Amino acid sequence: MKKTIIFTLVLTLALVTLALALADKTKMTVKVGDQLYVCGCGEGCPCDTMSRNPGKCTCGKDLVKTKVTKVEEGKITVESRKKPFVSVAKYVCDCGPDCKCDTISQNPGNCTCGKKMVEVKAKGK
Repeated sequence: MKKTIIFTLVLTLALVTLALALADKTKMTVKVGDQLYVCGCGEGCPCDTMSRNPGKCTCGKDLVKTKVTKVEEGKITVESRKKPFVSVAKYVCDCGPDCKCDTISQNPGNCTCGKKMVEVKAKGK
């Protein structure tokens, strides 16, 4: 009985830690003037991929270096595009809590570090 309680507590703690690590990555947090790499496929881009590192977008185009010009709730505007990027991810990099690439996207694909992007599960699902 005692082992079961300890196991349940350890498992719960591990799941909470994992959920918090993933939750921190679902929203791109930036301020005006920050440098980002964003998808270079233009205004009609459905992927809205953003990263702190250079690399490829989930749609296969090169990410382009740009500067943040405006930050609103759920949106980030950059110099290279008039239409704001969505700053709340549908997909995040699966490279773990120590990863520094901070890549988010609205489409599945690979992260700038080469790992697969994973879908963000909505709360309650």
